[in-house]
Formats: sequence, structure tokens, C-alpha cells
Amino acid sequence: MSPRVLFEQDLETLKNKVSEMGEHAEISYDRMLYGMRENKEDILKTLLDTDHKMVDMQRSIEAMCLSLLTRQQPVARDMRLVSAALKVVTDIERIGDHVADMVELYLRMGNMNSEGKQEKLLLKMMEEAKDMIHNSVEAFVEGDEANAQKVVEHDDVVDDLFNDMKKEMMQAIREQNLDADRVVDYLMMAKYLEKIGDHAVNIAQWAIFRMTGDMEGVKLY
Repeated sequence: MSPRVLFEQDLETLKNKVSEMGEHAEISYDRMLYGMRENKEDILKTLLDTDHKMVDMQRSIEAMCLSLLTRQQPVARDMRLVSAALKVVTDIERIGDHVADMVELYLRMGNMNSEGKQEKLLLKMMEEAKDMIHNSVEAFVEGDEANAQKVVEHDDVVDDLFNDMKKEMMQAIREQNLDADRVVDYLMMAKYLEKIGDHAVNIAQWAIFRMTGDMEGVKLY
């Protein structure tokens, strides 16, 4: 088998590893969303100890990328794929961290009324961020520039929901219909969701870079 064929197989393995890590983050996120919507603390508690697996997956992908860079010395599109994968796994790992952060917040504050006005807004924000995670990783693995661009544009939706959440919290403070601790916890959770959206945008931008060499309109490679 020629070195080029072997290298292409390694690149395919790399994409599969990134996809697997993204799926792991997405599954954890889905469980978090279900656990919070249905007040399932037993499910949420299982998500507190998933960080080790995520870090292991990240380290494995980073080691493979460094090996490919040193052994194969890729150029052009192959180089962009390997170098972008090094960046993407950091964002995926941070998404996993934020899932654990939100679970800890939820377990500390107790269950929430999923039919409440603020809670519905928070759950809506969770749904929008969920789609961004899935679409960004898929765009990177598949090399889908159009889908990646949609993720970047969709960030405005999550940002607008975050601003709406801040307004709702200010209104709750004025009307004194939420205690101060819950207001802070909800704002922190909304901030974590905004950060998750930002990480999804980063992944999407690296997907665009992988295909075009452009990063936010600047030609890098």
C-alpha cells in the first residue's frame, strides 16, 4: 500500500475520532437537557464524571495530529485538516466542561419549573445551542462550508436569547418573584450556554478554514 493511501486512511481515522468526540459531547448535552427538563437528578449526576473520558479523547486526537505533522509533513488541504483538528478538540472539550458546570448549578439549586417563563426561555436557549453543537461538528467532519456558515450566523439567535434572559432576570428582581440565588444561577447557566454557542462557532470557523484556508475573512493558509 502506498504512503499516500496510508496517509489518507490516517486522515479518515482522524476525522472519525473528532466525530466520536463530538458525539460524546452531544450525548452528554442531550442527557443534561433531558435531565433538566424532566427533573431527573439521577441522570444528571452521571454527567459529573464524564470529563476524564473527554480529556482522554482530546489527548488521543492531539497525539495523532502531532504524529501526522511530524511524520507526514502534510501540505495544503491536508495540513489545514490536521491543524484545525488540533483547535477543534479544545472547543469540544470546553463544551463538555460547560455541561458539567451547568449540571452542578442545577443540582445545587434544586429542580426548576420547566413551565415557568424564565425557565422556558432558558430551555429554548439550550435547544438552540444543541443544534449549533451538532451542526458545527458535522460541518467540520464532512467539510461542509455552507453548513458551517449557517452555524456562524445562528450565533445571533443564542446571543439574542441571552440578552432576553438578562432582561427577564432584571424584571424578576424588580417584581421579586425569584430569589436572588436563583437569579444568579439562571444567569450563570445562560452565560454557559452563550459560551457553548461561541465554541460551536469556533468549530464552524475551523471547518471553513479547513476547506478554504480563511479564518474570519483572513487568508491564513
